[in-house]
Amino acid sequence: MGQQEPARLGVAMVGHSFMGAAHSHAWRTAPRFFDLPLTPARAVLVGRDAGRTREAASRLGWDESSTDWRTALERPDVDLVDICTPGDSHAEIALAALAAGKHVLCEKPLANSVAEAEAMTLAADDAARRGVLAMVGFTYRRVPAVQLARQLVAEGRVGEVRHVRVQYLQDWLVDPEAPLTWRLDRGRAGSGALGDIAAHAVDLAQFVTGELVTGVSGVLETFVRERPVATGGAGLTGVAGEGRGPVTVDDAAAFVARLSGGGLGVFEATRFALGRKNAIRLEVNGSRGSLAFDFEDMNVLHFYDGTDPVAIAGFRRIVVTEAEHAFVAAWWPPGHGLGYEHAFTHQVVDLVGSIAAGEQPRPSFRDGLVVQRVLDAVERSAEKGAWLDV
Repeated sequence: MGQQEPARLGVAMVGHSFMGAAHSHAWRTAPRFFDLPLTPARAVLVGRDAGRTREAASRLGWDESSTDWRTALERPDVDLVDICTPGDSHAEIALAALAAGKHVLCEKPLANSVAEAEAMTLAADDAARRGVLAMVGFTYRRVPAVQLARQLVAEGRVGEVRHVRVQYLQDWLVDPEAPLTWRLDRGRAGSGALGDIAAHAVDLAQFVTGELVTGVSGVLETFVRERPVATGGAGLTGVAGEGRGPVTVDDAAAFVARLSGGGLGVFEATRFALGRKNAIRLEVNGSRGSLAFDFEDMNVLHFYDGTDPVAIAGFRRIVVTEAEHAFVAAWWPPGHGLGYEHAFTHQVVDLVGSIAAGEQPRPSFRDGLVVQRVLDAVERSAEKGAWLDV
């Protein structure tokens, strides 16, 4: 008798733009490179426009398309709902999916407010007691070099954490004539650089150090307060026609923080760092060593061992492409680097494994809520000009 095929895991994905394409690639690729305990099936892709969604479903490899995510929740062939929409719809879709008994993968930030994130977390906790699981998509956790950084900290190789500094630098909004999109609309996105990319910075700092941000003092800035309305702008921002519309979110965020272990954190997130395309820079300084990572050189981790003799001390450049490194054995020979899309594949691998084992996947909705509370504290701190506990 032949080996029994893994059971099917039917997936409905809501949203098919940038994140939808990345998630589609991951659902398609994961079972081809990893031995998964369940076989993902791309059952239905959901979008707002029937024609564009139908085209995207064909291009991205989904069996069907739909313009109503509610009908997807009624389908017996759908076991999991993957939410790749703007933040204003995360809570509604996730709450309905969990109530319908569907597992959920939700893009970050978890929601547009702490209240929504709390409701989602309570629903996820209740669903978990029924065997229905939920995860938030902080994909940079799945970069092998970041996994190694976390391992080194957990093993005590950097000692007591004294400093964490994280920068997330982009430049796609530097041009003041770049058009309005939903990411610049507070009603859709919740916030700007703060929620969009500082969320990743906070999660990375907490994930790598194993500590929590307990207090913050922040500033926010919007450098360009009006932008041209793009053709078809009503579908993106709620603003239609010609002329200019208001930018209602921050362009940049900066804040200092205290960590639960007593260390200090410095965070910066901006979409105005000219020349930086997707520079996610993490450095941890401890009592025994330091480590540094930059996503624009994502297959490398720099590690300084403070116990080395002074004569040979220095940062060690580790190329994180060995089979011993997290996830790497399923891919290419050593030295053949991985890319942005691989972290999404690793996310699917971990999520499917957790569902099959009946174990809570991480990062959980509660992890997402922790980040949401930090973002909220930064925003309130910037408004009040004061230090705030998280």
